[in-house]
Amino acid sequence: MDEKKRNIIDLYEEDFVKIDSTGLAGDLFDAIPANLSNNASRYILSNAREGIRGDKAINLLPDMLSSFTINIAYHANDPNVGLPLTKNPGKYKLFTSDTGIFITLAFKDKKYTDNIIYDRLLSDKLDTNLGYIYENMIAQILASKGYNLFYYTLQCDNSNHMHEIDFIISEGTKIVPIEVKSGNYRFHKSIDDFCQKFSNWVKQPYLIHTKDYKKEGGLTFVPIYWVPFM
Repeated sequence: MDEKKRNIIDLYEEDFVKIDSTGLAGDLFDAIPANLSNNASRYILSNAREGIRGDKAINLLPDMLSSFTINIAYHANDPNVGLPLTKNPGKYKLFTSDTGIFITLAFKDKKYTDNIIYDRLLSDKLDTNLGYIYENMIAQILASKGYNLFYYTLQCDNSNHMHEIDFIISEGTKIVPIEVKSGNYRFHKSIDDFCQKFSNWVKQPYLIHTKDYKKEGGLTFVPIYWVPFM
C-alpha cells in the first residue's frame, strides 16, 4: 500500500510540473508535513525552497487547489461570520487533501515506510508528535464537508508566545472555533482566550481529541472519529 501511495505522489509531482516547470509546486507539496510539524503560524516557504518570493508561491496555489491535492487554511485577521472578508491571502497553512498521502510524505526518507511505523502509528505508540497528522485529518474532513478553512492566532498576555485556533468555521450568524489535540487535552488556554475575546461571535467551541465525548465549562470535547457528524 505504501508503494502505491508513493506512485500516486509521483503522479502528483508529474502534474505539478505541468503547473510550474520550475518544480516549485512539487516542492510546496512535499514540504507540507515539515511545515505543520514545526508548529509555525503560517506556511514557511524556506522549508520548501530557499529564496522563494511569497507572491510566486501564491500564484501557484489556485492551480494546486484545483487539482484537489491540497487544502488551504487562511488566517482570519478579524474572525467573525464573514470570515472571507478578513482573510489574509499572504498568511496561510497548507494540508494534503488525503491524510494517507500525508503520512507517506512525512516518512518518505527511504525507499518505503516500514510496516512498524504504521503499526505504531495506528496503536498510538509512535515516538513523535502526532498533532500535525490529526490537524491534517481534521482539515480533510472539514473540507470534504464543504467548509472553507480559516484559522486564527492571538498573542498571550505579557508574552511573545502566540496562541492558535486551528480551525474556525461559520454557522449561521456565529463562528465555531476548533482546537485539535493529540495529547494533553486538559490544557486549552488558546480556545479559552479566543472565546473570551470574541464572546459575541462564538456559538460553540470544540476541542477535538482522542478521548470520549463530553462537555465541560462551555467547551465540547469531541473524539476525532465523530468530526464528520459535527
